[in-house]
Amino acid sequence: MYYVNEEQIAARLRFLPTVTKALRALASGAKAGAGEGDAEAGLLTHFAEERALYLAIEAVTDVGSFLIDGFMMRDASSYEDIVDVLRTEGVLPEETAVGLKALVGLRRALTQDYMDLPRNGLRDDLERTAALLERFPPLVTAFIRKELQPFA
Repeated sequence: MYYVNEEQIAARLRFLPTVTKALRALASGAKAGAGEGDAEAGLLTHFAEERALYLAIEAVTDVGSFLIDGFMMRDASSYEDIVDVLRTEGVLPEETAVGLKALVGLRRALTQDYMDLPRNGLRDDLERTAALLERFPPLVTAFIRKELQPFA
């Protein structure tokens, strides 16, 4: 085992409820049709959706990287691989890993192919991502507690 940066993991896990709140607010606005009549408001809403999803991806992959660095002593080869390593090492159950891998799969579109993103194509991901983010911190915390217990 290497050094486990519990402080940085905890900081990111504490931030996830803020992202979840934003995702849920955006999802409820999308269901209500907010901004659809006004092109400028719709564009701003879309950009807010992109940013909230991007922050979710970064927080999850940051936590995953800290866990891998501290416990698993191997490198992930991609963002998707971070989720795969967390699944195979017992941090994430299969269902959560599948959802997080789909989320992380959006990273390329959000960071490199952003010019071609459909302006309403992310709405289905908002509520699904919020639910995943709520499950993620307790799984991480339980894993850390289990792994560090023999060393306490």
